[in-house]
Amino acid sequence: MTRTRPNRTLTTRTAVVAGAVGALVLTGAGTASAETEVAEPSTFTSAFTAMATPDMVVDTDGVPTPGEPGASGSFMYRINSDLEIICYDITLDGVTPPYQSPAKTSTHIHEAARGQSGPPRIALPDPQDDGTGKLVSSGCLQGPFTTGLAPEGTDTGEGFSLAEIEADPAAFFTDNHTAAFPSGAVRGQLTQVPVEGIDTGAGGTAGDGPSGAPLAALGGSLALAGAAALGLRRRALRS
Repeated sequence: MTRTRPNRTLTTRTAVVAGAVGALVLTGAGTASAETEVAEPSTFTSAFTAMATPDMVVDTDGVPTPGEPGASGSFMYRINSDLEIICYDITLDGVTPPYQSPAKTSTHIHEAARGQSGPPRIALPDPQDDGTGKLVSSGCLQGPFTTGLAPEGTDTGEGFSLAEIEADPAAFFTDNHTAAFPSGAVRGQLTQVPVEGIDTGAGGTAGDGPSGAPLAALGGSLALAGAAALGLRRRALRS
């Protein structure tokens, strides 16, 4: 299956790929693996955050199926869509492994609107215990992306472009799956946040929200705190 990469004007998509991911076929080994690990690029075209909670989880039919009680997840993503690189900082609190998913990892970015089910497009390394009881994962991956799932004979990541997230971030969510909560322990929709004052991929400036509105209109204090935490953590990892 071949997708047409959105041009840099990145107009809002008119359709969201939703629908169940049921009857998925595993195309690769089931242990945690991901795309090519690369160094952090010097620039990014956009950044996104998701505050994931158990009440956001739905099953493959779109039926609300709450995840792990009391769990939460902080997902921070920075993207350079020109290089097809995504950098991730993930912290899960109150999520209980073991992880479980028919995909090659149990931590994903899916394509679906809030309250809907949709296929994974990116499989991310699963967070591991940092010694404090929190599960963390951080790094950068470069496409092409694969998930290990092929419900129609084609991997659900094949042909996917990070520019698609930039075009319509609300059409994507991120989650984590465990053996006890296979539909998802936590889930959250992506929200755009500023990134270093540069143009975002969505035709606005880094201080703009997904449709050009000031970040404050999106509940800016949370988004700014997330962006700041991401920057601090990156610096700490380098030291």
